[in-house]
Amino acid sequence: MAADRMKRPAGAGQSEGIDRRGFGFGLLVALTAACAPGRQSKAMASNGDWETFKARFLDPSGRIVDPQNGGISHSEGQSYGLVLALEAGDRATFELIADWTNDNLLRSDVALHAWRYDPSNPDHVPDRNNAADGDIMIAWALQRAGQRWGVGEWRTRSAAIRAAIRQRLVVDRFGMKLLLPGLEGFQANGRVIVNPSYFIWPAFTSFAEWDGPGVWQALADDATAIVSQARFGQYGLPADWVEVAGPGRFAPAPGHDPRFGFDAIRVPLFALAGHRASLVQPVANFWRQCLAQGQPIPAWIDLNTGERASFAVSNGGAAIASKLIGTRPPLGLAPEYFGAALQMLVGALT
Repeated sequence: MAADRMKRPAGAGQSEGIDRRGFGFGLLVALTAACAPGRQSKAMASNGDWETFKARFLDPSGRIVDPQNGGISHSEGQSYGLVLALEAGDRATFELIADWTNDNLLRSDVALHAWRYDPSNPDHVPDRNNAADGDIMIAWALQRAGQRWGVGEWRTRSAAIRAAIRQRLVVDRFGMKLLLPGLEGFQANGRVIVNPSYFIWPAFTSFAEWDGPGVWQALADDATAIVSQARFGQYGLPADWVEVAGPGRFAPAPGHDPRFGFDAIRVPLFALAGHRASLVQPVANFWRQCLAQGQPIPAWIDLNTGERASFAVSNGGAAIASKLIGTRPPLGLAPEYFGAALQMLVGALT
């Protein structure tokens, strides 16, 4: 189902899809009706939700499992598990996830993590390329947990990951600091591919406090500038993947569906968490227009043609909308990994 697949980093400049079809069913009625303001707890809903999330998606080994995608795991999921365990005050689970991540995904040549683990493949990690969003959130969670629980090893690991991100993933191009989505496959012919959903502003703020503003503040500022300028289609929305060809020269990245979809849905989440709500006002306007017209918020929209997904955002997307435009938050945790993770992150970070 290529139309419903999200591109993810892979080695040698290729991309591999993760099926997010489950991201969008079951909210056609709920989102259309959810126009009254609502509230969601800062404490990521309840401990009951965290226990439910663990029961559904946490393997006893410490691996966060994506059941809708063949039971794979990825650095993204591990990083979300770490952040959520920290917010829940669940040290035992945090340690379990941190240890599995370090033992199975950490590369031997650089303090970054392979992005994908496939238990069905004899070589569980056939692609050693990393995903910057997973590395950023892993480093963020490890440092905060190390400070909270007095674990020096976690702080040391975080510092090493942050150094690797600064040295290997942050590049100076076109008068800006750009975040490469991974070590391999995102620079060619003088152009750079970026993923705006990897701009995790609250983590950048913390990194600037721990390491000094230098690189991190400049990266945060340039990420803000990119999202403010790289707006596409009738509604001026961020694309899942963006090609940077020069100063002020942005376009939906070739080789990826030109969509505001399963990646870019996280841009408003991290903008809100980073106190940059005005940055995603076009998203708020688009979502409000959908609901005012009696239509659900679609799981994606093609930024070139205007075509929309035939299914709505998941509970995770609905939770983001509840924070951005004041709709009622969804009831119950989404049944699929990605929607449930987003839903929990909304409660944890905003």
